[in-house]
Amino acid sequence: MMTPTRYIVLVLTIFISLHYILSITHEEYGKATSVSRLTNYIHGPQPPYKEGVPEQYYKPSDPFPPPERKANATFVMLVRNTDGPGIMNSMKQIEDRFNKKFQYPYVFLNDKPFTENFKKYISQLTDAPVEFGLIPPEHWKQPEWIDEQKAAAAREDMVRNNVIYGGAYRNMCRFNSGFFYRQELLQKYRYYWRVEPDVKYFCDIDYDPFLLMQDQNKVYGFTISLYEYETTIPTLWSSVKEFLNENPDLLPADNALPFISDDGGLTYNRCHFWSNFELGDMDFWRSEAYTKFFDYLDSQGGFYYERWGDAPVHSIGAALFANRSQIHFFNDIGYRHEPFQHCPQGDIHKNGKCWCDPGSNFDYEWYSCLNRYDKMF
Repeated sequence: MMTPTRYIVLVLTIFISLHYILSITHEEYGKATSVSRLTNYIHGPQPPYKEGVPEQYYKPSDPFPPPERKANATFVMLVRNTDGPGIMNSMKQIEDRFNKKFQYPYVFLNDKPFTENFKKYISQLTDAPVEFGLIPPEHWKQPEWIDEQKAAAAREDMVRNNVIYGGAYRNMCRFNSGFFYRQELLQKYRYYWRVEPDVKYFCDIDYDPFLLMQDQNKVYGFTISLYEYETTIPTLWSSVKEFLNENPDLLPADNALPFISDDGGLTYNRCHFWSNFELGDMDFWRSEAYTKFFDYLDSQGGFYYERWGDAPVHSIGAALFANRSQIHFFNDIGYRHEPFQHCPQGDIHKNGKCWCDPGSNFDYEWYSCLNRYDKMF
């Protein structure tokens, strides 16, 4: 004889089975008893968009075939949690213009732990691998040997004299100059593409810039070059010359000194590659020459007592220790970081389906250094 509990279970089993059979064999019954319809009965009618677009209207994206060759490379993004919207904007453009086809990984770096929400929404933008790293304090914070009283006085003086970014960005500039490529997550990679929040990529990139760098033995690539603010680097060049006097054997014969000096190295003309966009070879930064160079500059304290930026430091390092043929202008990559932009011209603009105005192009404006780069060849 069945107990009441067994009887209830048997009735429920029969009911569920009949419901399942009727849902399959009778379409109208299935619609009438659907979860969404039952929800309407409980909560009242819902707006039509709540049910979403029926599957029949979707056209699945055709997957791109994997590339035959890839370089050992990654995107690098140094961001804060609050940079989420801006870096998602930049990353979406990278994906649409380039990385859907090539599937290079991303490495995100932060001096604070990334939030789960940040990691979730970033990872949804790509099918490529994404890693999130925490910068060690010794790679980010002001060194203990820096005289903070002297550094604070320098910051206050720059702010008082309206020097651009006079009171900020010291740790970031030092990190980008000499520590980003030392991060654990980047040790397995050779090439990198730096991406910042809220930049614009105007053109389709239908070839692999990383492979171009690898196959043509390039070590540094740029899209915009310009003059540095002299008030941020008053003693940088004197420190560079002191280092070179002690290490003359580190300079290759065909370097790019003419890009950064008009008088054979006596003075610095302040030209630099704008490093918010750069494709580079991290093994070049890891080399003996650049390591000695950065360590010497770091020992002078100019990242804190002045405001030495990673753009002039990288640019001077690349110009001095690489052959000029190893520095590449990516003329076909349309790019904007406020307030300047590089917009490809002529057939390159057409072939790249670029959406920038060719008339708005920084290449040969009076504050651009591209003509100095051109004259080296």
